[in-house]
Amino acid sequence: MTLFRPLAALLLVMASACATTAEEPAAPSWYVIRHLQKAEGQDPALSEEGARNAERLASWFAGDPPTAIYVSTTRRARETAAPLAARLGLTAREYDPRDTSGLVARARAEAGTVLIVGHSNTVPEIVAQLGGARPADLGEGDYGDIFRVRRDGMVDRLRLEAR
Repeated sequence: MTLFRPLAALLLVMASACATTAEEPAAPSWYVIRHLQKAEGQDPALSEEGARNAERLASWFAGDPPTAIYVSTTRRARETAAPLAARLGLTAREYDPRDTSGLVARARAEAGTVLIVGHSNTVPEIVAQLGGARPADLGEGDYGDIFRVRRDGMVDRLRLEAR
């Protein structure tokens, strides 16, 4: 009988440890967004509307802030991420928009949540290579869609103004 009590206590401790492990937070996600509204010209900056939305994007991630941000080599992509990167104290990492496989390998190696700022012609392929269902092609006027690709391959299409 004296051996039964310590054994029961040990089993109780082990069961509570298992319950704690089962409640761990969900794995981080990858977020993929097309750069925001742009002005005209060669390698254009963001338009006034795009700059306002970049500020809104900085607040959008309050609940799941990225630990890494990747931007293409274009000015509009860098400007889309700049307010968020500044708020989080991060330096956005540039990638070659022609090297989706290289970008995805870098993003997959990150331990935390990742934001990738791409283009209308690259976002669907980035989402697909991260393991999600390939979204429909984005049109020239499609701005503000944020694709969350979960580590289990599920994809949520979110909107910048929805939060």
